[in-house]
Amino acid sequence: MPFILPPLPYARDAFGDLISPETFDFHHGKHHNAYVVKANELVAGDPDLQDKSLVELIKRTATNGPNGLFNQVGQIWNHSFYWLGLSPTKQSPSGPLLDLINEGFGSLEGLLERLKGEAVGHFASGWAALNLKDGKLEVTSYHDADTPVAHGATPLLILDVWEHAYYIDYRNSRPVYVEKILRNSINWDFVASNLDGCGVSRADQPA
Repeated sequence: MPFILPPLPYARDAFGDLISPETFDFHHGKHHNAYVVKANELVAGDPDLQDKSLVELIKRTATNGPNGLFNQVGQIWNHSFYWLGLSPTKQSPSGPLLDLINEGFGSLEGLLERLKGEAVGHFASGWAALNLKDGKLEVTSYHDADTPVAHGATPLLILDVWEHAYYIDYRNSRPVYVEKILRNSINWDFVASNLDGCGVSRADQPA
């Protein structure tokens, strides 16, 4: 079966001014959907790819192409994971996740500042990410359509820093967008669910 655009896990107007319905219309309804449409077109032309899952295609095309397909499937996965990592109600981390945060960054404030620095300082388009590596938290970033799945990482959270994530609501001010989202709209329950890898599969789809 073809890839599909996953529905948003919340209403388009659930975030108020933080993420407007107009942004969801463009970001989810147009940009994310365009990656799905293009990926299906590319896969349909190659029978050898039609039985592969999204993650399988990412891993296969990350090393030996085709680059055009990698760009589409990487963006599908990144966006699907990004939506799941957002919450319209403010949350706080707790339990084992908070312990890892305190161990790695001293406090939640320390982690948020590290994530903000990575996201704002990332050159051009891409993604800031919080991964689990060797039992510890790691903040990093990826260019363009690159994705933690392609590098064997255990992703916990990913933040879109392409302009289409913030150009409508924040007038292209990436620092303001990053600050607002990190401090008000992170789904820390989802982040915690990925500590054992169980949440990662929710951003996968059958081929």
